[in-house]
Amino acid sequence: MHYLLLILAVLFWSGNFVVGRGIHNEIPPMALAFWRWTIALLIIFPFSLRPILRQKDLIGRNWKILTLLAILSVSNFSMFIYMALKSSTVTNAVLINSMTPIFIVIVSWLGFKERITLRQGVGIAISLTGLMFIIAKGNLSTLIAVRFGKGDMWTISAGISWALYSALLRKCPAEFDPRGFLGTTIIIGVFFISPFYLWELGTGKTINFTPASMGSIIYVAFFASVLAYIFWNKAVHTIGANKTGIFIHLMPVFSIILAMIFLDEKLREYHIIGSILIFSGIFLTTAHTINLQRVRGTTH
Repeated sequence: MHYLLLILAVLFWSGNFVVGRGIHNEIPPMALAFWRWTIALLIIFPFSLRPILRQKDLIGRNWKILTLLAILSVSNFSMFIYMALKSSTVTNAVLINSMTPIFIVIVSWLGFKERITLRQGVGIAISLTGLMFIIAKGNLSTLIAVRFGKGDMWTISAGISWALYSALLRKCPAEFDPRGFLGTTIIIGVFFISPFYLWELGTGKTINFTPASMGSIIYVAFFASVLAYIFWNKAVHTIGANKTGIFIHLMPVFSIILAMIFLDEKLREYHIIGSILIFSGIFLTTAHTINLQRVRGTTH
């Protein structure tokens, strides 16, 4: 049962990429990010209110790190990914986003002086090669002169933002109630999304209200945010973080399959070669290490 919950959580997160791409002409990116987390907050707030009130002093003492974590996860990651999906395919975005474990290792090395072993260094080099192979669309002759597309840059920015969030979680006290932590970070995150949403409205970009657009907002708010978080954490508490972490690597598989079914995207040869390099590098970099990241907070 718990493995089913894990699969559903990853499937819901995968659907977030497909929805973001599928309705990019109907819902502007800032609007989708704003309403995703606003509606998610309305759903989880009744369950978060009591923990927030009980730990208000703890929240007050740690407001700086909570604000930074909220910006990196709720605000930045959502806005950057939805910006990426305006011009990038789901396949490209999800494969580049799968580099996040590598970014986490690099950020931890730069910011916290964590040692990178020779094996990890080789893994990072292999994964970065796979990333560049995908961006260059497999044309190695143009690899030196390759230019990052807007979608690629937004996706990389989202991955780095999530890596910073993951590395900085260690700065947050372990005694935070997960429900209170989630509610607090969403409140702060929505607050920082709001100016960008208002700016977007000021440029004349508004939601095209259709059954598809409304259904998409409900999906990313309820399934990709609330339910995925609940299912994931339930499984983590039951079978452990190390076992559950492996399931994240199903996200590119699910996303690509869904994109092929619903968006008629094509899986190219360079996607396959690049993904093999990326995941080989991730295996070398993260195998036999202990996952110390506390499983709480927001989702993809």
